[in-house]
Amino acid sequence: MPQATGLVAELSAKFGEVESELVEGDGGVFEVEVDGSLVFSKKQERRFPAYQEVPTAITMAGLA
Repeated sequence: MPQATGLVAELSAKFGEVESELVEGDGGVFEVEVDGSLVFSKKQERRFPAYQEVPTAITMAGLA
């Protein structure tokens, strides 16, 4: 989960204090949702997001 907690730090640096919920699962599923909108899916992309990829996707989607 170090990558997930690193992502929380990225989001906090970009958007200020954020509410996040890290839910341990199995099968390598990692998804980021904002207000019910899927922003990133490791399952779909077949990789973990690159540095600043998720904050950029949130901004581009108009969710922040």
